[in-house]
Amino acid sequence: MFMNAGDIVVKFGKDILESEDFLREKDFMQHGKTNTYDHSVGVAKTAVWVARVLRLRVDYDSLVRGCLLHDYYLYDWHHPSKEHRLHAFKHGKTAGKNAEKDFGLNFIERNMIRSHMFPLSSVVPIYKESFLVGLADKYCTVKEIFRRKP
Repeated sequence: MFMNAGDIVVKFGKDILESEDFLREKDFMQHGKTNTYDHSVGVAKTAVWVARVLRLRVDYDSLVRGCLLHDYYLYDWHHPSKEHRLHAFKHGKTAGKNAEKDFGLNFIERNMIRSHMFPLSSVVPIYKESFLVGLADKYCTVKEIFRRKP
């Protein structure tokens, strides 16, 4: 049976998608008019699609979980705050700590989350899944920033 990228995201990320704190991300703006929840789901779907098109052998469970949790920092970075300074450089570490506490992470997921902003972060992507989350995140960010909504 063929599963599209959305089905794969639900299959491996159901617990995250239904969690109370992840659902709070609908209230946090990300880029343009896109909230953090929709951004993270879009990144997961994009990364799965790229992996399938390129026929990469990846751990889909880790790929989906790492993508969904890559921005799990649980605040709106648009609100001025001392804690949000240098957000682009630091949020991967915060997201990793939150994800570890709430969901537990394996090595791949930990590296995906902590390195997704490379080279702005000091953590280097070392897994295929880590490169995919970084690529999908940049693609979705550009798409969200330039999306025209009436």
